[in-house]
Amino acid sequence: MATRSEAASSARSGRRPSPGGKTASASSPSAEPATSKPASISAEEFDRRFDDGEDISAYLDFSTTRRPNLEPKRVNVDFPLWMVNRLDENAKKRGVTRQALIKMWLADRLEAAK
Repeated sequence: MATRSEAASSARSGRRPSPGGKTASASSPSAEPATSKPASISAEEFDRRFDDGEDISAYLDFSTTRRPNLEPKRVNVDFPLWMVNRLDENAKKRGVTRQALIKMWLADRLEAAK
């Protein structure tokens, strides 16, 4: 295993320590892990395969996917104990977590308030 100073020296020189502790050039084929690029097909072929119900996952790059407007945002809310107990009872009846129940109820209420 490389020491911190060896690792720092390797980083400055553009080389990375290999798992065996030896330094590999950043441009050598063994320096980068093999990443498979999604296969390439025309948009028309992609659409046809999708419309035919074929598996198109080989043609998608999931490494850059996002869920626009659905990124989680942590929010802390303090509830009185009686409310937490009631939430837990209702969550248990539905077989979901307290957090899932709160999200469902808030989503329903926000949708109704449109």
